[in-house]
Amino acid sequence: MSRIKNLEDYSVAYRESVEDPSKFWGNVAEEFTWKKKWDQVLDWNFEDYYCKWFIGGKLNITENCIDRHLETKADQAAIIWQPNDPHEAPITFTYADVHREVCKMANVLKSYGVKKGDRVCLYMQMVPELAFSVLACARIGAIHSVIFAGFSSHALASRIEDANAKMVITADTAYRGAKQIPLKEVVDESLNACPSVETCLVLKRTGEEIYMKEGRDVWLHEALEQVSTENEAEVMDSEDPLFILYTSGSTGKPKGVVHTTGGYMVYTKYTFENVFQYDEGDTYWCTADIGWITGHSYIVYGPLLAGGTTLMFEGIPTWPDAGRFWKIISKFKVNQFYTAPTAIRALMAQGLENVDIHDLSSLKVLGTVGEPINSEAWQWYYEHIGKRKCPIVDTWWQTETGGMMISPIAGVTPTKPTYATLPLPGIQPALLDSEGKEIDGRGVEGNLCIKHPWPSILRTTWGDHERCKFTYFSTYKGYYFTGDGCRRDEDGYYRILGRVDDVINVSGHRLGTAEIENAINLYSAVIESAVVGYPHEIKGQGTYAYVICDPVAIEEYSMEELKKGISSMVVKEIGPIARPDKIQIVRGLPKTRSGKIMRRILRKVAEGDTSNLGDTSTLLDPSIVESIKEGAIS
Repeated sequence: MSRIKNLEDYSVAYRESVEDPSKFWGNVAEEFTWKKKWDQVLDWNFEDYYCKWFIGGKLNITENCIDRHLETKADQAAIIWQPNDPHEAPITFTYADVHREVCKMANVLKSYGVKKGDRVCLYMQMVPELAFSVLACARIGAIHSVIFAGFSSHALASRIEDANAKMVITADTAYRGAKQIPLKEVVDESLNACPSVETCLVLKRTGEEIYMKEGRDVWLHEALEQVSTENEAEVMDSEDPLFILYTSGSTGKPKGVVHTTGGYMVYTKYTFENVFQYDEGDTYWCTADIGWITGHSYIVYGPLLAGGTTLMFEGIPTWPDAGRFWKIISKFKVNQFYTAPTAIRALMAQGLENVDIHDLSSLKVLGTVGEPINSEAWQWYYEHIGKRKCPIVDTWWQTETGGMMISPIAGVTPTKPTYATLPLPGIQPALLDSEGKEIDGRGVEGNLCIKHPWPSILRTTWGDHERCKFTYFSTYKGYYFTGDGCRRDEDGYYRILGRVDDVINVSGHRLGTAEIENAINLYSAVIESAVVGYPHEIKGQGTYAYVICDPVAIEEYSMEELKKGISSMVVKEIGPIARPDKIQIVRGLPKTRSGKIMRRILRKVAEGDTSNLGDTSTLLDPSIVESIKEGAIS
């Protein structure tokens, strides 16, 4: 096992991974079950981007997640599922159970004509069937694309259409706290625009009455009753696509990030075991949704590859009260707990009365993901949840990276609040200035880039490799550009400073400003809009929309009616996650004479910092800035 147990181990592993990456990762990959070993570990080029790992290797990732554990861990808990309702009994699935359910699901997919290379979209809440469906796709060689069950029918349709999916798997209705979300209804709307979908499998979760289209819609429980519990895993090439996951970028259309099989497998297991210092018999809980990359890598694949016990939670942290997380930790004796700074800040605001009544003594490691954690939240988490004895791993990574990149290793790396600390083995970060020159030394800031590939790097964007090359490899030739600004301090530790492009990180979820603007501009009263991020005490970043409306609409409707209409349009087009926090109706936007919006000014106003807006002499109409300042929302 490639385990790092102290700083000396880390130093040795890091040095070896940089000096001879192929040898280092080849040794790590030996721990897995391969149908055929690779011929070459790595071939790559960042100039004209391509990257291949474990070339010629044959495997199936589900045999490594499930089958190889059956001899020694058949009766061990693989997935513990805690339903939304605290009164509904949790269910524990052993490795034998997971094997049975995944084989059955795989056979259902095959019975409806899904084969290797086909795309299957999943639009589900956090239920065991979501994990089984993901693994079933991987078992038969279908490419899964999980779409977060908070996206609107329009956003869902655009992703199904881009993937040209053959099947959708969903549920009748989802429980979310005290609410019910009509998933099937959303899917029905989206499928009107998706002729590629032949079958829609529907999980009966709540029993709500729903529309079932004859010839397309199938109850999942009925389909599962008709199939065998045995399924032979498809032989996959190391570079065969495993999944597509859509992420927002600085242009309006979401990108389908593609991850492949072999490298992703090797990297997720390695990082899971090392960063969390996962030991045999531990119970690990990541609170993310499988609709995001964190759920893929560190709820499903990483823990199961390691033969671990992973907890899935259907509900939300504040229902039925703000002690829900802590109650679950106490109930299942959770050892490693991985959540988002947004959740920590929200629970901080509820005080300690819901914390102190629960036994959190089982915790050994705390983790954060999705966004940089602020110092106050870090200290609260360390003191009140970890009781000053649990190291906090503040992990930095992205959908495109597949796994954690810069992070403390629990109990090994000395931590520092707000710092992701040091790169993990195999990760070679570089800070570049705006001219593309590498900034050496310590106590410096720059644009965070990576100069050598790691096994779980994205391979392409689905159906558009040129977009992949342009987005990630054209800004700085020879480097992968993360889109984040970063500081390297006097200790060589890295602190992520946030996005340097037109992407907002809301509650750990990346939203492209262009995508939100496109949605706002569809509202009939809107002429033009500009969206920026601003500091938000709970979400990390909030969304501030500056909107120019038609004068006729302004005469006809109140400001509140216009704002409500704009907000509703964003929810309709993207989903509630993208709803603007603040909307300011303006008479114009600060544009240069060439027509470019000066977003720097809009960000300053949104942040409440209007004392020094810099040089506005290049603006076409400088007076617009004053009118925006006067109408700014505090």
